[in-house]
Amino acid sequence: MALNGFGCLKIQERLLTGTVCGAFPTPRNPPSAAAISPRKSTALSFSSSLQFQGFVVDRKQSSSSVQMAAVRHLEGSVTKTEGLRFAVVVARFNEIVTKRLLEGALGTFHKYSVNEEDIDVVWVPGSFEIGVVAERLAKSRKYHAVLCIGAVIRGDTSHYDAVVNSASSGVLSAGLNSGVPCIFGVLTCDDMDQALNRAGGKSGNKGAECALTAIEMASLFEHHLN
Repeated sequence: MALNGFGCLKIQERLLTGTVCGAFPTPRNPPSAAAISPRKSTALSFSSSLQFQGFVVDRKQSSSSVQMAAVRHLEGSVTKTEGLRFAVVVARFNEIVTKRLLEGALGTFHKYSVNEEDIDVVWVPGSFEIGVVAERLAKSRKYHAVLCIGAVIRGDTSHYDAVVNSASSGVLSAGLNSGVPCIFGVLTCDDMDQALNRAGGKSGNKGAECALTAIEMASLFEHHLN
């Protein structure tokens, strides 16, 4: 349909005033300000203590305070020695040292009420031979633990390293292969003074310390890991 100039002006006027159908419609029921106000955010509250399966978490404490429910702690006792039997393998080489270590070990066994008839002492030539004898004794199932005592002192050659490595790996293998605790009580020192200081001197008696370890390990295996 053709429009003259007057008709075009009328349409423009209606567009500007919003009277043309479909142009800038005015809603009949404009929403109130309350209706269009943003919704309040829903506040979520949590208790300071959250509990879920197996764990208890206290938000007031650090994350490192997470505790397992009903955790069992197993350890050997040094006071329950009744019925426990021990073998002690002692190297004769450097006997001035190993005899003192043995005396310390026997003194500890006596102090913690291990009966003398429940202790067998087996002598071997040197620390190199300790491992094979310890394994044989452990596999006999007569003993709850095997204490291995020796003293290796550094010399001018690499023989020291060979003996130390063989003694330590031999005692370790004896325990792993038999399933019986085999305690490493072999001193590895740079000189005789160091060895004597650790065999009842100013550094204590390592034989006594290892005997205490043997008692605890024997108790752990007998009462908890058997």
